[in-house]
Amino acid sequence: MAQSSISITVNGEAKEVEATTTGVELFADDKNIIAVRLNGELRDLYTPLNDGDTVESVALDSEDGLGIMRHSATHVMAQAVQELFPNAKLGVGPIIKDGFYYDFQVDQPFTPDDLKQIEKHMQRIIKSSQSFRRRVVSEEEALAEEADQPFKIELIQDKEAHLDPSTATEISGKELSFYDNVDRDGNVVWKDLCRGPHLPNTRFIKAFKIERSAAAYWRGSEKNPTMQRIYGTAWATKEDLKAYQTRLEEAAKRDHRKLGAEMDLFSFPEEIGPGLAVFHPKGAAVINAMEDYSREMHRKHHYSFVQTPHITKGGLYETSGHLHWYKDGMYPPMHLDEERDADGNITKPGFDYYLKPMNCPMHNLIFKSRQRSYRELPLRLFEFGTVYRYEKSGEVHGLTRVRGLTQDDSHIYCTREQMKDELTSLLTFVLNLLKDFGLSDFYLELSTKDPDKYVGSDEIWEEATNTLREVAEASHLDLVADPGGAAFYGPKISVQARDAIGRTWQVSTIQLDFNLPERFKLEYIAKDGTHQRPVMIHRALFGSIERFFAVLLEHYAGAFPAWLAPVQVLGVPVADEFAPHLAGFVKSLEDEMVRCEIDYSDDRFGKKIRNASKSKVPFILIVGEEDMNNNAVSFRFRDGSQLNGVPVDEARAQILKVIAKRVQVNSADDFKAAVADESVEAE
Repeated sequence: MAQSSISITVNGEAKEVEATTTGVELFADDKNIIAVRLNGELRDLYTPLNDGDTVESVALDSEDGLGIMRHSATHVMAQAVQELFPNAKLGVGPIIKDGFYYDFQVDQPFTPDDLKQIEKHMQRIIKSSQSFRRRVVSEEEALAEEADQPFKIELIQDKEAHLDPSTATEISGKELSFYDNVDRDGNVVWKDLCRGPHLPNTRFIKAFKIERSAAAYWRGSEKNPTMQRIYGTAWATKEDLKAYQTRLEEAAKRDHRKLGAEMDLFSFPEEIGPGLAVFHPKGAAVINAMEDYSREMHRKHHYSFVQTPHITKGGLYETSGHLHWYKDGMYPPMHLDEERDADGNITKPGFDYYLKPMNCPMHNLIFKSRQRSYRELPLRLFEFGTVYRYEKSGEVHGLTRVRGLTQDDSHIYCTREQMKDELTSLLTFVLNLLKDFGLSDFYLELSTKDPDKYVGSDEIWEEATNTLREVAEASHLDLVADPGGAAFYGPKISVQARDAIGRTWQVSTIQLDFNLPERFKLEYIAKDGTHQRPVMIHRALFGSIERFFAVLLEHYAGAFPAWLAPVQVLGVPVADEFAPHLAGFVKSLEDEMVRCEIDYSDDRFGKKIRNASKSKVPFILIVGEEDMNNNAVSFRFRDGSQLNGVPVDEARAQILKVIAKRVQVNSADDFKAAVADESVEAE
C-alpha cells in the first residue's frame, strides 16, 4: 500500500506531509521561492519528495536563485533565436558572473538589429508564461531527438562533457535529461538538452537585457567551428538591473585599456603580437614605484633575491610536470644546438628549449645547487621573473590576461614544523602590503585538488589543504571554497580584493607544495643529521605586475596616490616670466626623486589649468607674481580646491611627507590632514 505521508525536514524544521507533496505545495505562500535544494542538490520546485529528505527553499533573489533564473533566461534566448532563425544550431548556454550566454552556429553573424529582435521575442515568450518541465531520457532517445543538432550529439557522446564547466549545464554525469518549454495549453513549444534546474515558468524572469554578441570557438578550441555567442544578463528586479547597468557604465569609465591610452601608460603594438604589452615612460614609472616598494618590503622580511633566464631545456619542465599538465599553455619548443655533418647526419643531438611559463623549477635548481642545512630554513627566494604563457588570441584581455607577464614570484623552503607559522606570517605580510597599495576589503578562496589533474598522494594533499584551511580561518577573513581549482601540484589560498566600485579581483596567491620537492629530490640536512625534504610554498603577491597594474588603474580610475602617480607634480606658470621660479622649485623636488613636469606650452593659462585638471596629477603647482615675490607656490588639487602662497621650503617638505606616507590625496582637506597626521609615518 502506498505511503500516505512522509517525514521531511524543511528549512531545518521537521514536518509530516502528504506523500505527494512537492516544493510547489510547501512554498505556495511565498512567490519568491523558485526552486529547492534537495539533500544538498539544486532541484526544480516540482521535484517529488521522499521520506527522510532535507528540503531548503531557494529564493529568486539569492545567489542560487539568480543562477537558476539566468539559466532559464538562456533557454528563452535560445528559443527566440531558433524561432527567428530556424537554421540556427545550438551549442551550450551556461551561466557566468552576472549573466549568461548561448553559442549558436548561424549562417551570418548577428547584427545589432538582430539582437533587438531577439530581445523583443524573448519578452513575448516570457509573457506567455511557459513552464519548464524536465524529463529523463536514454542516450538513444537523446540522440534521436537531437538528430539535427550536431553539437548536442557531440556532448551526448562525450562521456566526460559533464567535467567541463562550460558544458556541465547541458550534461549530467548521472543521467541525460531534456527541459521542455510547455505553453498554457500543454503543448511543448521548444526543448533543450539540459541538466537543470529551472524556474517554474518564464514569468519569473523579472528583468533581463541582451548585451552583445561575439565570435567564439566551439568548446574554446581554435580547431573547432566558429560560433556566434550572445551574452545577456538577468536580475530579480528592474532596480537591480539598473544598478548593474550603472556599475557597468562606471566600470567602462575605469577600463584600464581606455585609461592606459588616455594617460599614455602602455600599448599593444600589432607588430609585437596579441597579449604582449609595452609600457611607455609614464606606465613604467608606476611599475618602478610598485617594484621599488616591493623590493624594500621583501628585504625587510628577509627574502633573498635571485634572477633566472627566460628560456630553458624542456627536460626541466618534464621533471616539474609542467610539460605533462600544462603544455597547452606553453609556447611551442625551439629545437636548438643540433649539429650535422656535410651529409646531413646528426653528429650532436639538439634540445627542445621552451620559454618559461613558471619560475618555480628554476628556483628549485638554485635550492639544489649546494647542500642545505636546517639552519638556512626558511629560505625565501624572490624574483621579478618574466614568464610566457600561450593564451589563445581570443582570450587575451588588456593587461589582465596577457602572454608575457612579470611575476613578483617567491618560493619559500621550510621544514614541516615551520610550515604553519611561515604561512601565517606570509599571509599577514601579503595583506599588509596590499593595504599599502590602497586595497583593504578582502576575502580568501581555498582552491582544492582537481580529482582528474593532480600529482602526489591523497594523504599529502589532505595535509596541505588542512594546513592552508587552518591558516585562512585564523585570519578571520571570509573563506570561500573553490573545489577542484588548485594547480596540479598543490592547494592554494588566493586573496580576493574588492575595488572602489565593488568588483572582485584575484590578487595574491599562496600555494603549499609537497610534490615538487619530491620530484626535484630537494633535501636539507636536519638537526639530527638525516636528509629531509623541505616543504615548498609558492607565492605571488601581485599575481603579475601587469594584472596588478590594471587592477590599481581601475581601482583609482587613473587618479593614483601621489607615491604611485606617473607624474607626481605638474607645474603651471601663470605667465612665462614666472617659469624660472617654478623651474627652480621643481628642480629641488626632482633632486628628491619626485616625478615632475612643467607645462611650457604656448596655451593660455586657463587652458593649461583645464589640461592639468584632466591629467589626474595629484599636485598641480601654480606660480604667479605674488608666489614669486614671496618665494612661494600655490597648490591645486584634483577636486579643484587650492592652497595658495605656501612657502617653498614648507611646500617641498609637505609634498615629500605625503608621498612617503603612501596616502591618497584628492583635495586640499586631504592634503592638510595627511600633513598634520603624525600617526601615519613612512615605513
